[in-house]
Amino acid sequence: MRCGFDSLSGLIRDRMDMNALSGSVFIFVNRRRTHIKLLLWEGDGFSIYYKRLEKGTFELPAPDAEGTGSVRIDERKLQFILQGVSLKKIAYRPRFGRTA
Repeated sequence: MRCGFDSLSGLIRDRMDMNALSGSVFIFVNRRRTHIKLLLWEGDGFSIYYKRLEKGTFELPAPDAEGTGSVRIDERKLQFILQGVSLKKIAYRPRFGRTA
């Protein structure tokens, strides 16, 4: 969790084979799941959001079957993770969605 802007963007480019400038939020969590760091490119520079829990751990979704260690989540799941909501108990109610 000591990595800064350049190191994290290098990890994204080299190990994840993704573009850190894509506008996606990249999430990094320590092994004990007590610290979380988010890296985001905002068009004119990087932003880092860093949170340390005093008690408890962050609940993370199960990794993809591909074994890459990375997971795609939407903004609602990210908010749930940051707020301490249990991901296993979330039940989404049906909503209207436009089809293309």
